[in-house]
Amino acid sequence: MLPSLSRRAVIVAASLVLATSAAVAQAWPAKPIRIVVPFPAGGSTDIVGRLLADKLSQSLGQAVVVDNRAGAGGTTGSDVASKSAPDGYTFLLGTSSTHAIAPALYPKLAYDPVKDFAPVSLVGTATILMVVHPSVPAKSVAEFVALAKAKPGSMMFGSTGNGSVSHLTAEYFKSLAGIDMQHVPYKGDAPMTLDLVAGRVQVAFGTAVAFLPQVQGGKLNALAVTDGRPSPVAPQLPTVAASGLPGFEVLQWFGLLAPTGTPREIVARVNADVGKALQLPEVQDKLKGLGMQIVGGPPEQFSGFMRAEAIKWGKIVKDSGAKVD
Repeated sequence: MLPSLSRRAVIVAASLVLATSAAVAQAWPAKPIRIVVPFPAGGSTDIVGRLLADKLSQSLGQAVVVDNRAGAGGTTGSDVASKSAPDGYTFLLGTSSTHAIAPALYPKLAYDPVKDFAPVSLVGTATILMVVHPSVPAKSVAEFVALAKAKPGSMMFGSTGNGSVSHLTAEYFKSLAGIDMQHVPYKGDAPMTLDLVAGRVQVAFGTAVAFLPQVQGGKLNALAVTDGRPSPVAPQLPTVAASGLPGFEVLQWFGLLAPTGTPREIVARVNADVGKALQLPEVQDKLKGLGMQIVGGPPEQFSGFMRAEAIKWGKIVKDSGAKVD
């Protein structure tokens, strides 16, 4: 009799949990929702977050606000989101920095990118360009590699900081190309681009939104994109992989996540609404203007993508020996 009662108790408990979850999801949203953006206002992540917040506000019939929590390469805001109540009122706009690079870069990361978050939707990926100052006599990746090999350590590359996507992409490039370059870290795209245009550093890897205006203005020369295939953002440029470094692929990505334990019904609803928002012409135009390719897709697809990205970036961090400040 006891085993039977135990089974009955388990069934009743499970039913109560499901009923409570369904009730919460049915009443949701009853108050404003926040999207934690773990980077400063005005940057690409912030722009994507505010765009999503605006469209979700319309579809959910409730205010969705952006909460900028910048610091430590995006890990400060990510930690805040990970420790928030899993009630459907807090989401995080995560990136390759917060959920693929950080686990390998920070030995004592305050959150677990896998265990502490439920994937909602991959939003999109941003094309990264390899650019050089016009004084560099290289018109292709192969020519640049030849120049760097001829004078080891003579090339200086700029980045948006130690451990950033731009820094690690350059380290990955160095490793595969077998060249030596000096690293000059900056605090963001603006100062790095300024020195690159002035010729104080010779090469850099950065998003199309940061570099394309300078390329189009003749102030920088673009040699390739780091995507795995030609990018619609810069279709005239070859990939690094097709330029002599097979297997080279780097993406800057943005995705929406929720604290683990957020009701599945809520995750499914937000995923569906994000998918609908990504189909809107005005949203597509805005994201494409940021040099992004729209992805979307179900949470399971985003989960698999993040696992693969964490493995790839973990190896890049290890091989480069990159350290945070």
